[in-house]
Amino acid sequence: MASGKLSPRQKMINLMYLVFIAMLAMNMSKEVLSAFGFMNEKLVENNSTATQKNNQTLANLATKAQEQPEKYDDLYKTATTVNKLSKDFTTYLETKKAFFVEGLEDAKNYETMDQSNLVDEHFFVKDTYTEEGQEFLNQIASYKNSILELLGENNPLSPIINTRFDTSDKKKGIGTQPWLNNRYEGFPLISTVTNLTSMQMDIKTTESEIYSSLLGGQLESDVSMSNYKTILIPEKSAFFQGENFKGKIVLGRYDASLQPSEVIVNGQKITKIEDGGAVLDFPAGGVGEREVKGKFVFIENGEPVEIPIASTYAVIPKPNSAVISADKMNVVYRGVPNPMTISIPGIPDNLVRATASGLNKTGGSGKYIMTPASGREVTIKVSGTLPNGQTVSSSQNFRIKDIPSPQGTIRKESGHVVMPNSSLVNATVGAELPDFDFDLRLTTTGFTIKVLGQGAVVVRGNKMDAAAKKAIAKARRGDIVTIFDIKSSLVGNSGYKIKNASPVSVEIQ
Repeated sequence: MASGKLSPRQKMINLMYLVFIAMLAMNMSKEVLSAFGFMNEKLVENNSTATQKNNQTLANLATKAQEQPEKYDDLYKTATTVNKLSKDFTTYLETKKAFFVEGLEDAKNYETMDQSNLVDEHFFVKDTYTEEGQEFLNQIASYKNSILELLGENNPLSPIINTRFDTSDKKKGIGTQPWLNNRYEGFPLISTVTNLTSMQMDIKTTESEIYSSLLGGQLESDVSMSNYKTILIPEKSAFFQGENFKGKIVLGRYDASLQPSEVIVNGQKITKIEDGGAVLDFPAGGVGEREVKGKFVFIENGEPVEIPIASTYAVIPKPNSAVISADKMNVVYRGVPNPMTISIPGIPDNLVRATASGLNKTGGSGKYIMTPASGREVTIKVSGTLPNGQTVSSSQNFRIKDIPSPQGTIRKESGHVVMPNSSLVNATVGAELPDFDFDLRLTTTGFTIKVLGQGAVVVRGNKMDAAAKKAIAKARRGDIVTIFDIKSSLVGNSGYKIKNASPVSVEIQ
């Protein structure tokens, strides 16, 4: 195209071709810059999710350390050290990212972030590094070495982490190049920001892997036979003098697949084994605390493993009072059936009689339903006949409470919800009772909707009517739409008046 003698017209055509090719190259470069920017956004989002997951895992580990310090205290201390190292290094990288984009008018206009001089001047000077460049390398090495020292050489994660934060020289052409030059010198600004975000993701991944390794190691230890404990499960909590003791001794995991090779209790060999537990049946003995001693014997790796049995049970005299308990809570709720268990230890269910306003027997052994009506308190009276013909009686008061106010929902979300107009007009307004001990269903009978700058619209049912949809259509992005005065009724008991649900605010997206 450029050879030979060319006419002025041909020269002009060739020049236009060169300009066209240059424009294509510039457009391609802008697209690549945008791709880096979008990748950085995705990495930032993933980092946020990973941070939440790691924090939740650390919180769970803290709870375990508090409940079982002998198992989890050292693991939690290691995890908190990892968390601090990771948080400090992540914060350092975040300050670098903030420094690089500080002077930009729009940090999301990625097509303008094609310059490399800011990063080059910050990290490099002639053939060496600036103080900031050397500090960057030192921060990476410090984090990696601290984590590796914490884990130890024999940890399977150590070589992975060593490779993940490796800053040794990298191949370039037929030779090598220092890592910092290879990854950051001469590159567009947006690629540097993305690289730093990617390194933050490596930190989150490292943190997550270490937490999983710590918990996994403890779980492996927990399933070892040496960590099993024997548990005595009596058929009932107390026995009359002269009765036979009936119950089971099982291992802590209640694993039916576990079959001991031998069980000795109080010097006697037990041969009846059910669901992994040795079935006991012997005279309970006199009144007082009685001991159960012996051993479980298992074969593990070809060798016998003995687990000692050391427990006690109580033998008490015959009762003279009833035991009354609410299955769900220490109060009963108006408008719902409250399940209750009423019994007198040692007296058959057919010889126990319980009476109260709204109390009915359901047919099961000791099972009743309390449906309170008016008033703020109800008294349950219980009487029973002992085997010797004597009558014992007792009573107990229960407070009566109303069902609490429900929580308003839109599309099954409560509080502050973000959605577009198109979703809001078709959404269902509901009412729920979170953390309520009874499984109740509520149906929405009406609500009021208020759009910013417009009058309130009263709606019947649980869906937007024409007037509500018209008001919503005028809402602009960022406007807050409030749904309040949410009325509902109890499914199966529409006569009970439920309090209005809490309001819901919707931000138009």
